Amino acid sequence: MTETVLLVGGGGREHAVARALADSDADLYACAGNKNPGIAALAEGFETLDTTNPKAVTTYAREVEATLAVVGPEAPLAAGVADALDDEGIYAFGPQEQEARIETDKAFQRRFMREHDIPGCPDFETFEDMEAACDYIDEYDGDLAVKPAGLTGGKGVRVIGDQCTAEEAKEYLRDSDYDRVVLEERLVGEEFTVQAFVADGDLRVTPAVQDHKRAYEGDEGPNTGGMGSYSDSTLELPFMTEEDYGDAVDVLKATVEALSGYKGVLYGQFMLTETGPRVVEFNARFGDPEAMNTLPVLNTDFLDVLTAARDDGSLPQLSFRPKATVCKYAVPDGYPTDPESGAKVTIDEDNAGEAILYYASVDQRADGIYTTTSRSYAVVGVADSITEAEEIAEDALERAGTEGLRVRHDIGKPDLVQQRIDHMDEIRGD
Repeated sequence: MTETVLLVGGGGREHAVARALADSDADLYACAGNKNPGIAALAEGFETLDTTNPKAVTTYAREVEATLAVVGPEAPLAAGVADALDDEGIYAFGPQEQEARIETDKAFQRRFMREHDIPGCPDFETFEDMEAACDYIDEYDGDLAVKPAGLTGGKGVRVIGDQCTAEEAKEYLRDSDYDRVVLEERLVGEEFTVQAFVADGDLRVTPAVQDHKRAYEGDEGPNTGGMGSYSDSTLELPFMTEEDYGDAVDVLKATVEALSGYKGVLYGQFMLTETGPRVVEFNARFGDPEAMNTLPVLNTDFLDVLTAARDDGSLPQLSFRPKATVCKYAVPDGYPTDPESGAKVTIDEDNAGEAILYYASVDQRADGIYTTTSRSYAVVGVADSITEAEEIAEDALERAGTEGLRVRHDIGKPDLVQQRIDHMDEIRGD
C-alpha cells in the first residue's frame, strides 16, 4: 500500500522533512499558513490554512486520504492537532497536546524533570507574580535565566550577565504581559542539541548540532529563531567527547521513560558545562534549523521510521552518512526586532551550487518569491569536514546575492569553531 503523508507546517524545517520523504514511495501532501514554494514543488497538493485549527487540518487530511501525518511546528502541537489527527485514525508523528507540554509549558517542563529525577535539571523557581520574580532576582546569589513559561518562538529568554543586567531583566518582567515565568540558574558552557525519534518508549538518536541563536556575528545581539547551525562527521561536535554525547542521550532516555505515550521527535537542548551536559530546554519537534543538518545525512528512509512508529512502535536502527553539515539562514534586514519585508529572493535550486536550498518564511507571488518578516531561506553545505561544508554554504550565498537580507557568515568558520573548543578547554581546566 502506498502511504499518503500529510505534512503540517511551512517553514525550513518542514521543507527538510518534505525532501526526506520525496525519495520514498509516499504520496506527500502539505498544509501551512504560508505557501512554501519548496514544499509545494515536492507535494501532490498544498493547502493554505490555519495549522493551529485542528478541524481545518483534519478536514484536509480526510480529503487527501492521509494515512500518516508529520506535525512540524510547536504551535499546532500546542493546539492539539496531533490529538485530532489520531482521533481520526490518522497516525500523527508528533506528541499529543499533553505530552507536548514538555516544550509548550516551561514551568511544567522543569517540575517534570524534578519530579522524575531527570538528570541535568538546573535550580529553578516559577512565578505568577512578576514583582515576586523581581524580588527573587534581587535575592539570588548569582545570575539567572528569565524564561516566559509559554511559547515565544525562541525569542523570549533573557540571560542576566550575558544579554542583560539584573535591572534590565526586572524591567523586562514588569513591562511584559506574561502570566508565568521561570527563573533558573544561568548555565555557562557551550550549547548543543541532540534530537531523537520516539515511539512506544523506544528512541533513536541523531548527531549533535550546534545552533546559533544570536542575531549578529560574534554571538552578539538579540535571540532569534536560529541563524544557522553545524554538525560534524561524527555523532559529537568538536568541543565534545563521546562521553558528553552519551550523557546527553541518557537524559533523553530518562525523559522518554517518564513521558508515557510520547511519540514524534524529542529535541534536547543542552549546555555542556564543567560538570557535563545540563538541560537548557526540551522541544517536542525537530529543531529549525537543526532538522536541516540532520535529515540530509540520514541514510535510513524517513518513511520507514514513520511506518514503524505507527505499526509496532519498534523503530529501525538509524544510519547516517559520515558527513559534516553547515546551515546558514538568510533573514530580512532588521530581523528579529524590526524586520523589513518585500525583498525579492533571487536564489533557487539552479543557482545554489552544491548546497541544498530550504525555503522558510517567504511569499510566493506571480512574479517571484519575496521575503516576509521572518527567516527567509537557508542553504546547507554537506561535506567531509565542517570547513568544506561551510565553504559550500558560502558559495551558495555568494551566487544568490543577499541584497535586503542578512546572514551570519561566521557560522561554521574555523575560527568560530576553534573558539568553541578553546572555551570548553578553559571551562574544563584543560
